[in-house]
Amino acid sequence: MTIQGAVIRKDEDTRKESPISDVDVIASDGVTSTSTRSDAAGYFRIVFPEAVLPGQTLNLSFHHADYEPLGMKLPTGLRLASRGLYVAAMTPGPEQPAVGSDTHVSVVSNIRVRYTVNAQSEDNIGSAVKTFQVINKGNIPCNGHAPCSPDGTWKASTGSVSLDAGPDNEFRNARASCIAGPCPFTRIDSSDYVNGGRTISASALVWSDTATFLLEAEVFRTAISSRVRELYPVVFGKALHFTLPPTQEGVSLEADVNGVPMVFPLGPELYMSWATCSVRSNADAEKTTVYRCELKPGYQF
Repeated sequence: MTIQGAVIRKDEDTRKESPISDVDVIASDGVTSTSTRSDAAGYFRIVFPEAVLPGQTLNLSFHHADYEPLGMKLPTGLRLASRGLYVAAMTPGPEQPAVGSDTHVSVVSNIRVRYTVNAQSEDNIGSAVKTFQVINKGNIPCNGHAPCSPDGTWKASTGSVSLDAGPDNEFRNARASCIAGPCPFTRIDSSDYVNGGRTISASALVWSDTATFLLEAEVFRTAISSRVRELYPVVFGKALHFTLPPTQEGVSLEADVNGVPMVFPLGPELYMSWATCSVRSNADAEKTTVYRCELKPGYQF
């Protein structure tokens, strides 16, 4: 049978409840026992290897160094026990002063979260232009010798031109046009420039006298830029909470400790001198990162 639940902090003073991570959860029927540990969201899932028959009792016990032990008795019967979602509210234990310290309590205030987000930017850095000429003599029958006019009557000529935007650049909004000569008797092929790209080209067909064409486009460069952002966490009981996008980097907390401004980088180990922090990812489509930092003994908000 499988039992699912969540472990939360029971705070009689503030009436606020928050998840507790790393709680040892033990299930036992008096003969067989198994254990697990709650994650950063307080969630636990424990698989009991034996079926609990009606009339038997399954005991759950919860243990954490900072909280009073808690026991729960589950309803008997396999189906009834496995259907429930169990919430275990643990009471904080008495706070112990930090080793080697007196009874002085440090005040943490004015807390801000700083982080960077990498974003892709696209900048218009200029434009490019080039002309090309297609030489032809008008009113000469084609007689089946390609290239010919679209209706196959007149002898025609073709010409083309190419542009290169350079490394890490690309052309956009490319366009070509006839700017001189008998333009009504010309046709431009746009297939090689309409979609842009690092290199583009345009070709033209002329079935009258010589005509001149213009190819032009805007040049864009794609780059990765880092932007620094700030937010204020929410204090909930003795813990602060904040969420960040999955693209965040370089998270740090800025706070005043006893009135002195300090910066606390929150590295991969999530170490903080005045708080114990945990992190988890939400199951939403954005995969938001959720942080929770609970004050250590000797500190208060």
